[in-house]
Amino acid sequence: MQKIIRTAADLVTEAEAEIVALPPIDVKTRLAGENPPVLIDIRDVRELVKSGRIKGAVHAPRGMLEFWVDPESPYHREVFSQNDSFILFCASGWRSALATRALQDMGMTGLAHMAGGFTAWAAAELPIETEPSKS
Repeated sequence: MQKIIRTAADLVTEAEAEIVALPPIDVKTRLAGENPPVLIDIRDVRELVKSGRIKGAVHAPRGMLEFWVDPESPYHREVFSQNDSFILFCASGWRSALATRALQDMGMTGLAHMAGGFTAWAAAELPIETEPSKS
């Protein structure tokens, strides 16, 4: 059995010490402001279908994020070259904390993550879009 010397929670705590974390209400305010950031949803597509989306958020799956950001990658997405401010979120804030730190490590600036993720957004009763049932 592998011995883990740093837990996933340890990594999240370390990341959170080095990144900007915004509560959902601050994210909503920034999105409504002048020069709004791009909201990046890194959840799995199944989570989007199950829980809904935040209107206007760009879906960039966690497993592809670094490749989509890197302009030298064959998977690069222009949204990451056309903007200079991004707020990442996942379901609870753990993955987005790690992802935000990874993008900072790549040299990106203008980054934050949404504390508590989509769960906190929904708990604050902020708007969510759901897909119609396909039944």
